[in-house]
Amino acid sequence: MTGEAYQQFRPHPWHGLSVGPQPPDLVNAFVEITPFDLVKYEVDKVSGFLRVDRPQRSSSTPPTLYGFIPRTLCGDGVAKVAGLQHGDRDPLDICVLSERPIARAEVILDVRVLGGLLMEDGGEADDKIVAVLKDDAIWSEARDITDLPKRLIERLQHYFVTYKMRPGETATVKVQQIYGVQRARAVVEAAIADYRAAYPGLTG
Repeated sequence: MTGEAYQQFRPHPWHGLSVGPQPPDLVNAFVEITPFDLVKYEVDKVSGFLRVDRPQRSSSTPPTLYGFIPRTLCGDGVAKVAGLQHGDRDPLDICVLSERPIARAEVILDVRVLGGLLMEDGGEADDKIVAVLKDDAIWSEARDITDLPKRLIERLQHYFVTYKMRPGETATVKVQQIYGVQRARAVVEAAIADYRAAYPGLTG
């Protein structure tokens, strides 16, 4: 046994895991879906298990690993950074690049924050943080979203604009801005503060 605390029971992935080793730069990412998934999974907020949210409505799949940062919340603070009235009241979403394929969900990754996409969904802030796997053989030297290929960011943008659309419908989701690491740090810090305000008894 090491000096780390042992948990007898599985912690809730949103409330029971740590936000990460050095937020807002190095954080934990809990993976819900991978680039190989044709179904969108989402953590059930009560049980902590993955629930089928919906089949992907088109042939488009996420270009990266996709999940959230534990113990974060898109609330009023995140909305203020975005210049909007409200956040979507969900954990802060995160997209993670990995050179080696990671084909399974419900894993925890140590990741470095590089930037993000300001997404507005029904008038609410729904930011998507962009990060790279810490110590990744290819991506680990990146320090800002501008260090990533533009085509990859375009794919992310296209995915999030279209991932909720049904055939024949008009998109209601907008990617308002692509931002760098300084803005991303502010969003992560605001999401941590929003979580602590909403769940004061769970932040010890």
